[in-house]
Amino acid sequence: MRRLGDGPRARDDTGGRAAEPRTRDSDRESADELIGYTYQLMYVIIVGAGDIGTPLIEIATGAGYEVVVIETDPEKADEVASDYDCMVLNADATVKETLVDAGSDRADAIITTTDQDATNVMVSLLAQELDVPNVVSVVHNPEHMNLFRQIGVNTMQNPQRLIAESLFRSVDRPSIVDYMRVGDVAEVFEITVAEEAPIAEKTLIEADEDGLLGDETLIVAIEREDTDSPVTPRGQTRIETGDLLTVYSGTGATPDVTDIFGHYEDQENGSNGVRL
Repeated sequence: MRRLGDGPRARDDTGGRAAEPRTRDSDRESADELIGYTYQLMYVIIVGAGDIGTPLIEIATGAGYEVVVIETDPEKADEVASDYDCMVLNADATVKETLVDAGSDRADAIITTTDQDATNVMVSLLAQELDVPNVVSVVHNPEHMNLFRQIGVNTMQNPQRLIAESLFRSVDRPSIVDYMRVGDVAEVFEITVAEEAPIAEKTLIEADEDGLLGDETLIVAIEREDTDSPVTPRGQTRIETGDLLTVYSGTGATPDVTDIFGHYEDQENGSNGVRL
């Protein structure tokens, strides 16, 4: 196993802490201690420095976290060690001793991002055995999602697939600004109220009385050009043309739901309402 990384947060080869230069963060720690509060950085172990892991490393180090990266590929390990302020172990994370050497005893979280679900499962199980408080894993094969959840791991679906779904949605359902799946069917999405939409210029009470909003549809927030912050809708809140609505639909963003807001492109485009 090679230990790489000579940044201010790198460990020395004896396992002790290397001296850290005085920084703005260390100044804040000193000030916090004077007033009786100890500032503590989040300590995160990231497994894998690929297409998913590398941006995560950049974000975590940029946020000031103490980061340890475990990567089996020597070239990737060298690259991360030279580019980011973190310690890098060129080692196998499926070996328990590697996680121990990475500081699992004081880690706040382990995030495993390799491109192999089998590796991610093994690392997650070892992390749980070592009592790491928060274990997060990328899951590439949707069929494996339940397995990860059964062992108590917080999961993230393959980001590449999420990007593909978003791109497909932007073509198949252009009226949807943004969306998030909730369970297998329900969705939270953003949509703009078009001119002459059935719900335009109606209060929520009026929309409900007209049968526009069923039990499965809830308008959560309203954004308007003339307001600085989102509006939390109440019964007497009036929906205006041009409003950007955040909507929860228990049946998903189906054509029947988007019609309410004046978007009929699903019928015009012949969409079959394909669910990804």
